Amino acid sequence: MLNPVTLADGAKPRIKVLVIDDSALMRHVLSEILSSDPDIEVVGVASDPFIAREKIKLLNPDVLTLDVEMPKMDGLQFLRNLMRLRPMPVVMVSSLTQKNASVTLEALELGAVDFVSKPEIDIASKLKEYASEIIEKVKIARYATVSKLVESNSRHSRESYISPGGIVTTNSNLNFKTTDQIIAIGASTGGTEAIREVLERLPIDTPGTVIVQHIPGMFSGPFAERMNKCSAMTVCEAVDGQRVLHGHAYIAPGDFHLSLRRDGARYYCVLSDHDPVNRHRPSVDVLFHSVAKYVGKNAVGVILTGMGKDGAEGLKAMHEAGARTLVQDEASSIVWGMPGAAVAVGAVDEILSLGKISSKIVSLYEEMRP
Repeated sequence: MLNPVTLADGAKPRIKVLVIDDSALMRHVLSEILSSDPDIEVVGVASDPFIAREKIKLLNPDVLTLDVEMPKMDGLQFLRNLMRLRPMPVVMVSSLTQKNASVTLEALELGAVDFVSKPEIDIASKLKEYASEIIEKVKIARYATVSKLVESNSRHSRESYISPGGIVTTNSNLNFKTTDQIIAIGASTGGTEAIREVLERLPIDTPGTVIVQHIPGMFSGPFAERMNKCSAMTVCEAVDGQRVLHGHAYIAPGDFHLSLRRDGARYYCVLSDHDPVNRHRPSVDVLFHSVAKYVGKNAVGVILTGMGKDGAEGLKAMHEAGARTLVQDEASSIVWGMPGAAVAVGAVDEILSLGKISSKIVSLYEEMRP
């Protein structure tokens, strides 16, 4: 949700940023990039979490950029403490490695708004190539909805799911069952955790589910693995030509569009590296337009939190093809860009809080069963 504040003279206050990174080069480059925007003021830098803690008290920044790997206290522990005691918008800075991808996804689970990927080599020049993205993410973070961290050890098991009626559904012979209905989900900023919350509340016998989350290639595999651990469904990164099955969810790989094709009564995943759509690859619109074409009224479309308008036209196409369409409400969204855009074009049947979306999906596909 974006809600810029204005000063008495009509000008917006500058966004105060604290840059936290153990690398002097990174502190310098990030500060230079952010300070180049007239709406942003870098009020300070910190080389470790203990210095950062004192500077947060002293400078009262609006947004932090936080390195994943930090000395004295790792970035995750610092973030965990921060979000419990003084929740505020944080943009993580992470190297594009498999290890850091998993750590970054954990940071998003703890409450970080978004992340920036830093190159492994030639940091100064390569990072500047992404200056506009870094600036945009800090601006989005400033007005994002941030909540206090309340950690819980409870997660739904993949082996069983307790439905609202108290019935336990255990893993059955779903591995090769054709799906008649399709659930299609799209998300961006804040979406990794919104998707987790939806998936962990869906039962194991949910129809085949296809998902686009705006995410880099190195992150989509670890993201799918994390979702598989918390969902009763089997969750994987989609593979070209893979059959869509009941009780399974397929996440678009970063840097590839995911769409569906139909062959008789069966649906298959199609991956492509065609040009980005709405600046994104994967694009939610690409997936939703294919679902509208091949699934029609047997689909449920969902747009969760995210910046921009990707998915709005695709959801409208699904709506016009007879699919049921839902979006996350503004109050529970980190950023109400994509859901709001879908509402604006008349693509939405119902606007729901994040906590109610899974149960609504269940009731809709139960209504759709012959």
